[in-house]
Amino acid sequence: MKPVEFLAAIAVAATIISCQQKTKKNDVPVVGFVDAFEDATIAQARTGFTDALKKGGFSEDAHTVKIEYRNAQGDIPQLTQIVNYYVSEQVDVLATSTTLSTVTALQKSKTIPVFAMVSPVPERMKVLDANGKAPANLFGALENLNYIDTSFSIIPKILKPKAGAKLVVGMIYNQAEPQSADAMERIKGLAAKLNVNLVALPLNNSSEAPLVTQSLLGKGIDAFFANPDNTVFAAFETIKKNCDAKNVPIFTSEAGLVQRGAVAAFGADIYQWGYQAGEQAVQYLKTHKTDGLKPELVKIRKRVYNAEVAKKYKLTLPSNFEAIK
Repeated sequence: MKPVEFLAAIAVAATIISCQQKTKKNDVPVVGFVDAFEDATIAQARTGFTDALKKGGFSEDAHTVKIEYRNAQGDIPQLTQIVNYYVSEQVDVLATSTTLSTVTALQKSKTIPVFAMVSPVPERMKVLDANGKAPANLFGALENLNYIDTSFSIIPKILKPKAGAKLVVGMIYNQAEPQSADAMERIKGLAAKLNVNLVALPLNNSSEAPLVTQSLLGKGIDAFFANPDNTVFAAFETIKKNCDAKNVPIFTSEAGLVQRGAVAAFGADIYQWGYQAGEQAVQYLKTHKTDGLKPELVKIRKRVYNAEVAKKYKLTLPSNFEAIK
């Protein structure tokens, strides 16, 4: 075979392989799933999402879907790189867990459907356009701040102040995250109505949590409220260790944190949150259309408590709270 013929044969073979690979990719939809950071509670959303896909007929075991998974480990440049990779690969669907992942995906693509979970409503993510409209490619299950009222209001109902006339509740918030700062402002207003003295201290990342928590505990707080904040999730074990040492119970709006040692919560079930987003993704993967799809509020919220921790602090929860398993 002549050199020219040989090169031509290679080119044809490369084209065939390329077409075969492209066909294979088109035959099996690809989901790009991105987590902003590593956390045992947040990980339940991914499990719920993939379970919903499997029930809908999209399973990696059955080779009916390919799920690319990446975790940014709390590194913003890495998160951006992950999303850019998915966009360049033209995945069929982007699945995003926690706010930073969702916002990054919406910034990098205006066409690939983004099925979000463990993320707030568009206005809290600051992703509305000049006309007040959410991105056209945003779907999934989102949350507003209304549930926090119920979560925080539990505290003065079941806990008495150690000293003085007012109950003192401490919290930390990430001033770099809009939804965290928004939640703090809402809780601040609610605390005033409930005659609770709120002590809130800012931080920028989870590495600052030990020092800031110790500072809060030094101010004589009666309880700690775990704000719905990525930083709190990441540093929860450290926060709990410091609070336990001072005999200060933790309350929260996140059911997953009750499993990890908080007293009680009224909030979304993280697994079901991911499952709800997955159900929407299934509908899209079956039809390749977004007709009838829109961002939804979380449907399943639970009132739960940790029986062991409640016993430790001699606290009795209302009858509509169930012990978490």
